[in-house]
Amino acid sequence: MSKPLVEIATHGDARVLTLARPEVKNALSAELVDALLVALDAAAADTALRGLVLTGAGADFCAGADLKALQQLATRTLDENRADSRHLARLFARLHRHPLPIVAAVRGHALAGGSGLACVCDRVIAADDAKFGFTEARIGFVAAIVARFVVDRAGPRAARELLLTGRRFDAAEAIALGIADELAPANTVVERAIGWLASLRKSARSSIAATRLLLAELQGRELDAALDWAAELNARTRATEECREGVASVLEKRAPRWWPAAP
Repeated sequence: MSKPLVEIATHGDARVLTLARPEVKNALSAELVDALLVALDAAAADTALRGLVLTGAGADFCAGADLKALQQLATRTLDENRADSRHLARLFARLHRHPLPIVAAVRGHALAGGSGLACVCDRVIAADDAKFGFTEARIGFVAAIVARFVVDRAGPRAARELLLTGRRFDAAEAIALGIADELAPANTVVERAIGWLASLRKSARSSIAATRLLLAELQGRELDAALDWAAELNARTRATEECREGVASVLEKRAPRWWPAAP
């Protein structure tokens, strides 16, 4: 039996998804992307979960694209390369629109698409040995799929400098740039990520899912269209069981009775 490309471990209401190709710094092959998409779909369907942690096996988070596969794809047709690129784009779209909050627990190298994976998450906890960089330009490539998420986190000015130079930077600078949110010893990053998810237990699961969708969909819409879309989401949320329970709990001066109970 072959080793799984994504290792899955559940800790209470948090699930840890570990990229499991440590021999190549967890580089993103098409097969690994497939396995991660399957794991994300399974997590979305599990109503017992509060959130996800994304990390890498071994010493590194993710070194980006599998360069041997990229070398082979360079000899293929444009249509074949287009299909492979869209496959990777589906992963980023799934992460961006997933109903559960996602925390990246980053150790070692998070380069190119690996840094992009971190950027698409809600929170990034960086180990003191973490090394980031959008290094695509230094191998004649382009950070096309991850660029949107780099701009979201670091802003257009910093994103321009990082994407054009392709330089690497450490965890402290990642925090200063907005690429990462928290610095931690390498052996604690997953634990810290699970702890941050625990801080969301006072928020309703359906509200978190709606908020993630809101943040994913509002950008780029013209003001009136954005407000129309937001008003529709607002109206639909009022009718949810958790919203009714939350409002009742305030009026009745008690804790809301959604699961898991807020500590």
